Amino acid sequence: MKITHETVQHVAKLARLAVSEEEARQLAPQLDEIIGYAEQLQAVDLEGVEPTSHPLPLVNVLRKDEPRPSLPREEVLAGAPDHDGEQVRVPAVLEGYGE
Repeated sequence: MKITHETVQHVAKLARLAVSEEEARQLAPQLDEIIGYAEQLQAVDLEGVEPTSHPLPLVNVLRKDEPRPSLPREEVLAGAPDHDGEQVRVPAVLEGYGE
């Protein structure tokens, strides 16, 4: 697929990006080169290659989940910018809540 400056302008319009005519002409060959490289990668024969998500084997090292004593409530609330004596108060993040 050939990327033209018209293609760049069309995609920019769909993405609501302000791209000038000069920028579109500059980006077109760069994006075309990137797409060409991706097409080269698609042509690589992967027959017999096991799918992987990482080139090195990864193993999670987890500790046992054991209950431990927490900080005293008074100490936690002392560091909070706003609280009601029992809980930390935070600004509402969803419309209609906390009004």
